[in-house]
Amino acid sequence: MARRGGGKGRGGKGNTWGSGDAFNRKAKDKGFAARSVFKLEELDKRFKLLRPGDRVLDLGACPGSWSQYALRRVGRGGLLVSVDLQPISVSLPGAVVLQEDVFALEPEALAEHTEGRAPPFDAVISDMAPATTGVPFRDHVASVELCDRALGLASRMLVPGGVFVCKVFQGEDEPELRNRIRARFSTLKSLKPKGTRSRSVEIFLVGLGYSGEPRD
Repeated sequence: MARRGGGKGRGGKGNTWGSGDAFNRKAKDKGFAARSVFKLEELDKRFKLLRPGDRVLDLGACPGSWSQYALRRVGRGGLLVSVDLQPISVSLPGAVVLQEDVFALEPEALAEHTEGRAPPFDAVISDMAPATTGVPFRDHVASVELCDRALGLASRMLVPGGVFVCKVFQGEDEPELRNRIRARFSTLKSLKPKGTRSRSVEIFLVGLGYSGEPRD
């Protein structure tokens, strides 16, 4: 999901399988759009994020591997809404696919697109990442901004007890981001999935048991 400009932009997960490592080959063999699917799979198995019948909002969904996995998990009785500024070309039968900017996304518009089925959502998942600049602190701050936007949407659209996932590039603003998530969820977890490249600074933060906006 890119807020401004083209290319990978501010969000999304890159293009298809990339280089030929084992995770890329496995993703291709299983019919998934990208290796990132195995990160969500590990998060789901570890923290029990998705269930049959759930309503799921996938932010920064391009190229679609997280949405493919979520669609399989929620089944026909569930609902998946996939959002990205870039077009999502992978087949997502039954899903609501929106080519939109998350910074302009509003609950009322989602209700219209889903014919009133959502919000609320049982899960808000975000694999959004900024277009990297080569300046680590700048990239970190941009990733925190994307996480905060995803958290803001989750806070407005999750059911009580709902779950939240975001990807952040680690850095000095991460502790405060963790505090903001912790203030809204009963439990905060973090994980660097096995499918993450060894040189990557990304980590996933998971909020379990949405409890509402913090009181002043």
